[in-house]
Amino acid sequence: MEPLLIILIIFALAFDFLNGVHDSSNVVATMISSRAIQPRVALYMTAAANFVGPFIFGVAVAKTIGHDIVAAESINMGVLIAACAAAIFWNVLTWVLGIPSSSSHALIGGLLGAVVMAAGFRVIIWSGVIKVLIALFASPIVGFIAGVIVANLVYLFSWNSSPKINGVFKKLQIFTSIGLALSHGTNDAQKTMGIITLGLVITGFQSSFEVPFWVILICAAAIGVGTALGGWQLIKTLGSKFYKIRPVHGFASQATSAIVIITASLLGGPVSTTQVVSTAIMGVGAAERMSKVRWGVAGEIASAWLLTIPSTALIGAGSYWIIDIAIPALIKLF
Repeated sequence: MEPLLIILIIFALAFDFLNGVHDSSNVVATMISSRAIQPRVALYMTAAANFVGPFIFGVAVAKTIGHDIVAAESINMGVLIAACAAAIFWNVLTWVLGIPSSSSHALIGGLLGAVVMAAGFRVIIWSGVIKVLIALFASPIVGFIAGVIVANLVYLFSWNSSPKINGVFKKLQIFTSIGLALSHGTNDAQKTMGIITLGLVITGFQSSFEVPFWVILICAAAIGVGTALGGWQLIKTLGSKFYKIRPVHGFASQATSAIVIITASLLGGPVSTTQVVSTAIMGVGAAERMSKVRWGVAGEIASAWLLTIPSTALIGAGSYWIIDIAIPALIKLF
């Protein structure tokens, strides 16, 4: 393999691993907060489902990321490495700060910024970008609305139930959390698959965009290992700061999130698991009463979401400048 391709794979897998660490909170926060399952058991179970997900639901999202956003023949490996570097930086920053921001937004922003710095706007496939942006920004709204609907249905069917129903919801959360973990592994791991496969096309190892089995395997493994380690600070944010989550809230929000993310994955739409889960939690809480949700915390998270793409685009552009211009100039100098 070419050295740059090896570097890209390392950076892409690092992003995938951090994505797992960063997004583990999305899957396990509600069931840990509602005490449906022990934290470590929840993480390991989720990690296993994350690994399996990409093998079940296909690679439609990977094709969107790697084939439908930029023209492969017009960019170089530096663009992809810079995009991964920008997303990694943003993930680490928001992880340290305990802000559940979007890894998907970070990667897309980094990729667009690096592409524009390298080759200008002409190589961007705008139809693909619009498809991605619609998926990214519509999915939180869908998550909130679906959360309200699912919660109301759950309340309707459990009306006048005894307190024992909480035990039922705790058990049901095991199944909904597995479904959510499968959806997360399916959607998020595929973004890394798309970047690596695009690198294989650029370097001539492949003549067409087809995701190899070994790429699926290593990406699924990286996000699974990252999930197993868990991001405890983010778990606390999603599990307690919106409102006090009970088993019914955990069940309804997990079921909602799994349905939305799997549907998007099958359609090839890259979505933010963080956004969908967060808004589903808010929707479920709002279905009980609007004042239940701490909207100030939601506003802080929403601000981080809005800043992610422009911020990572600038970081991606700067990273490409360092990789393609600054480093070669220093090498020549010395």
